[in-house]
Amino acid sequence: MANKAAPDSSRRSERSRRAIFDAALALVGETGYDRLTIEGIASRAGVGKQTIYRWWPSKAAVLLDAFTAGVDDYSELGLPDTGDLAADLKTVLRATADEFNDPAFQAPYRALAAAGANDEELSRTFVARLLEPGTQVYIERLRAAQEAGEVAAGVDVRIAVEMLLSPFSQRWLMRTGELTYDYVDTLVEQVLCGLRPRD
Repeated sequence: MANKAAPDSSRRSERSRRAIFDAALALVGETGYDRLTIEGIASRAGVGKQTIYRWWPSKAAVLLDAFTAGVDDYSELGLPDTGDLAADLKTVLRATADEFNDPAFQAPYRALAAAGANDEELSRTFVARLLEPGTQVYIERLRAAQEAGEVAAGVDVRIAVEMLLSPFSQRWLMRTGELTYDYVDTLVEQVLCGLRPRD
């Protein structure tokens, strides 16, 4: 009689991890962050809560891993470079507006932003894992534009990126207005007005 293969514990662990991520993302959208619990995540995922505590110290840590696991690797993708900086930035920020307007994206992102306001370690991890890689691809695109003469030589490109992304994030996070294509296009044009070389 042939021996049965031993269960693949790594595959089982990955299935459990995926179920936990799916449960955390679903529940934060249904209940909000304040009512999100490790017990609730475990029940929805069909695992014991000790399984979750073995891998994560808190619900915030679970949610952060769940959220960032589903986000594109910006450092791999980069920003388009067609030679037209304004068009490239508008294309990317329009796609970002679509993402930020998606309820499935909004719930975990808002929850992590709120939790990070009172948890310095969580905030620093969120910045390092998600925000900084995204910022870096904008920096690289603006640096390429600077080398091509589309952006003035003396411009600090990191500050320029913050001038572009901070109003976008503020409008979304504080709900001061809608994230529309018109808004994105106007934001890009006004920021680039201050970055272009002067004759």
